[in-house]
Amino acid sequence: MEKKRKLCVALLAGGKSAERDVSLSSGDQVFSALDKARYDIRRYDPRDDLVRLAREASDIDVALVLLHGRLGEDGTIQGFLESLGIPYQGSGVLGSALAMNKIMSKALYQQAGLPVADYVIADEASGPDAAYTFARKSGYPVVVKPEHEGSSIGLSIARSEDALEGALTTAWRYDRRCLVERYIKGTEITGGVLGNDRLEALPLVEIIPGEAFEFFDHEAKYTPGATREICPARLSAEITQIAQDYARRAHQALCCRGYSRTDMIATESGAVYVLETNTIPGMTRTSLFPQAAAAAGLTFSALLDRLIELALEHWGRRP
Repeated sequence: MEKKRKLCVALLAGGKSAERDVSLSSGDQVFSALDKARYDIRRYDPRDDLVRLAREASDIDVALVLLHGRLGEDGTIQGFLESLGIPYQGSGVLGSALAMNKIMSKALYQQAGLPVADYVIADEASGPDAAYTFARKSGYPVVVKPEHEGSSIGLSIARSEDALEGALTTAWRYDRRCLVERYIKGTEITGGVLGNDRLEALPLVEIIPGEAFEFFDHEAKYTPGATREICPARLSAEITQIAQDYARRAHQALCCRGYSRTDMIATESGAVYVLETNTIPGMTRTSLFPQAAAAAGLTFSALLDRLIELALEHWGRRP
């Protein structure tokens, strides 16, 4: 009997963004969890290995992209893989670029009828006046975010005009344009979606930053023990259903594919607001998306198998 050939999987982690270390950690844990009996795994760091990846493209059946932020989650590496003819998990060039751009995402959420916080766009070239006017009208605090970036990099909560000035300066280090949003008090939740044509909404995760953190910032995300995460989230069945529906609709509004994770705020009054969508969620065993998948009955290894299956399904190939 002929021995079945292993799938050759290109595991991409590292890159050049501010989230390089998170990406490398995801890569290490995914490598450990992948079934070596099923997959021949080759590791590539796009910072150093793009030439080797191009040279070996004809050997590769599918790529697992575990890059976060710019040059990884924004459609650039996806376009590179498509030019090489390599199938990959997750969203394509368009969906990746749209989800990475917080200003475009807001517009598309609104077009899809999804509730978002009131906001204004603050362009460095035009100065801070629009931001100050908005903050005085909506009331402090306000949230300031760069147009791009993930993991709350460059994000600040401003509780006064002086603080807003500093928040804008921080955000403009990363992008010429930034969002200034009305601050919404409530429970931070995140909703994962899995599938191509048929979308499965995973159990919601409730996020409770430690007392030392004002919000779920970069340090709270990646410092062990800094944040408490509860899955399924402690919400009513009605609010849970609404949030899961919003996660699916956000996924579709941004032309996502395969999987995504949408961050939201649930208020005490029962309203749910959509914040942003991640097309390549963190993929360590304790990351939010794998936690939600585990609550739905998928082990970490089985989740990786499913992502590979969805990639091959989209690209019309089968293991």
